[in-house]
Amino acid sequence: MRKVDTTVKDMIAMIARGELRLPEMQRRYVWRAARVRDLFDSLYRGYPSGSVLVWETDQEQPSRDLAVSQSVSPFSGHKLLLDGQQRLTSLSAVLRGEPVKVRGRQRPIDILFNLEHPDGPADFTEVEGDEETPGAAEEIEGDGDSEDDDNDEDEARESEIQERLNRLTFVVAAKSLAQYPSWVSVSKVFKSDGDGDILKAAGITSLDDPRYAKYTKRLQKLRRIREYQYVMHVLERDLSYEEVAEIFVRVNSLGVKLRGSDLALAQITARWPNSLKLLEEFQQQCEERFFTLDLGLLVRAMVVFASGQSRFLSVGSISIERLKAGWEDAKQGLVFATNFLKSNAKVDDESLLSSPLFFIALAAFFNKRRGNLAAGEECELLQWLYVANARGRYSRGSTETLLDFDLSTINRGGSVGDLLSTVKQQFGRLDFGPEDFVGRGARSPLFSLVFLALQSAGAKDWQSGLGISLTHSGRWHYIQYHHIFPKSLLKGRYVQKEINEIANMAFVSGKTNRKISNKAPKDYLPKVMAERGQDALLTQQVPLDPHLHQLDNYRAFLEARRLMLANRINEFLTSIVKPPCST
Repeated sequence: MRKVDTTVKDMIAMIARGELRLPEMQRRYVWRAARVRDLFDSLYRGYPSGSVLVWETDQEQPSRDLAVSQSVSPFSGHKLLLDGQQRLTSLSAVLRGEPVKVRGRQRPIDILFNLEHPDGPADFTEVEGDEETPGAAEEIEGDGDSEDDDNDEDEARESEIQERLNRLTFVVAAKSLAQYPSWVSVSKVFKSDGDGDILKAAGITSLDDPRYAKYTKRLQKLRRIREYQYVMHVLERDLSYEEVAEIFVRVNSLGVKLRGSDLALAQITARWPNSLKLLEEFQQQCEERFFTLDLGLLVRAMVVFASGQSRFLSVGSISIERLKAGWEDAKQGLVFATNFLKSNAKVDDESLLSSPLFFIALAAFFNKRRGNLAAGEECELLQWLYVANARGRYSRGSTETLLDFDLSTINRGGSVGDLLSTVKQQFGRLDFGPEDFVGRGARSPLFSLVFLALQSAGAKDWQSGLGISLTHSGRWHYIQYHHIFPKSLLKGRYVQKEINEIANMAFVSGKTNRKISNKAPKDYLPKVMAERGQDALLTQQVPLDPHLHQLDNYRAFLEARRLMLANRINEFLTSIVKPPCST
């Protein structure tokens, strides 16, 4: 393996010309804008940022484009990028001022540079953990309590945030910051011919301005990122695709840079050319008709149906024939799962699931039953889905172990009753009580069951009268969770967990949310009842007693509504135990 010193500018040119492409085993572009910001900060300061690994091959190999635009080159496929995709894609997008393509959609990456950044070492770097599975709260937006920040963790920190931004050199672009003359778009700097327009926009009209020399020097230093040198490790041409896949897996395993599904996919594509294309085609079909399914979920589903378990440890030993058969079974099962979720469970969006692994469990049950569910099984399966989802069956602890246990139950012919017994054994009971709501907020798995139970009860928006749904079109009709007692009125009197309890939330449209704003419930709830009737509150399980709408009685309100919500959920679950399943 030889080493080549190459610059950012040269590698971006290779990408633009189509000379540097991705092998089929590579995952998609996944970096968030904050990671791009930190990369530019490191390069600006001359910090080390890793190396690049490519494979030069004379043989035609399965390959794919990077997430940025590339020309068609007669040399396309001769250099395949094995390590460095996230960095080089980010650099190419920002320096060329072009968007990245993520799941078929164009997304710009706009980073701002602070011309007035302080000298000295960088401010602290945020370390991201593993990405969490999106929950219902990420689809049902927070309320429009205009005097509060929607992010609970950032409340009362605006001045601190602004102070910290002034200490940063690079930030993810925001309209509020872009208006300040000292913040300039990094893409604009690299696309401009000189500093004149940038300095003019920053308010510098004379060479005598004391900021002129400082800003000019910093812009030159920023542009020198193009000359930043990476060590490019080049693998030999005579290596086989299987050997390169093994190197790819080992390199990424050592740094724990990729998920297990990414490494498993690399091993699969090494032995099954063009398999990634099949997965992505199915993923696109699901996104257009049903749900957005992560590619990693599809890989896991393939492994489940090829091996009977969900772990990736033995994926390298599964024959191609079994993988192909497993993928066909996985597709059939996943189509059932998506149809069952939408039509039977009334789950309109994957954000209502506490874990995507429910897709696999449902798919496995369907395939084991050869596509035929008895009426009783359908009702029990709904009950299991709702309870296991609300309890977070696959979103806590050893999720693979829990899924494999359920898969074992299904594969040996176990009933839905057996699955329910497992949930009861894990959590103690299948019903819900007021105590389950104490301290639980929008990120709790219970949140989505509350939404579904209220939707089933006929809950409607308090202004338009439309039933609550995640499928409404039009920005004013998007469903949001609304704090019945606005956060700004409770702040300082109650702890955050009390303020942000599910028991303090109703589901209304964005327009209604903004209209209510931070009004006290004693002021706006009587008007809601006058215009929409008492059912407007009762279907949302909001107590009618005006005494409980007083700010001083907030804790009494929580106690009353926890009980109402628990009763409604239990009624909802009871209604689906026996056929016909009336959800």
